[in-house]
Amino acid sequence: MKPSARRSYTMRARAEAVEATRDRIARAAMARFLAQLYDDVTIAAVAADAGVSAQTVLNHFESKEGLFSAAAAIFSADLAGAREQAPPHDAAGAVASLVAQFEASGDGNVRLAVLDERIPAVRAALEKGRASHQELLARVFGDRLPGGAAERRRALAALHAATDVYTWKLLRRDLALGRAATQQVMTQMVEAIASTWNTDDGDDA
Repeated sequence: MKPSARRSYTMRARAEAVEATRDRIARAAMARFLAQLYDDVTIAAVAADAGVSAQTVLNHFESKEGLFSAAAAIFSADLAGAREQAPPHDAAGAVASLVAQFEASGDGNVRLAVLDERIPAVRAALEKGRASHQELLARVFGDRLPGGAAERRRALAALHAATDVYTWKLLRRDLALGRAATQQVMTQMVEAIASTWNTDDGDDA
């Protein structure tokens, strides 16, 4: 192997190792942020989970907020990948997909939501999550949505409310419904909303 080729290979291997370390730290952080209160997550704990030093974590992400942003990006990418592999095509499928997501991470999402006014990185992640949620609903319902912009916006807002993580929490945690019953109620809510849509092209606010 020529020296130039050897140097190129070495640099590429180092870059891949750095990226692998960064990904491992971000995933360790994601697990911590979903399992614990934000304020209880420490750089030292994430470093220990990832098998690196606290300084390595800071070298990659600079701060706890930077670490959270990276963890949120990993979470969003994983979620988008899962939806691409098994995209829902109807109301029941969309609710089933969302309930599965909430069963895995809903409690952590609810804990984080109370911090949106205090921590900019959390607010940014929540805003991205809400946008992704509405994109999913728009894809699933597509041409069934009302034609007017204002009516369509209200329809998506109603669907979002019926399928939001807080709705899941109310049914699943506060009212102690089982997973199947929670999914059934949310599906019924979505179908009831869809049955009321006015599909004309009015655009009243």
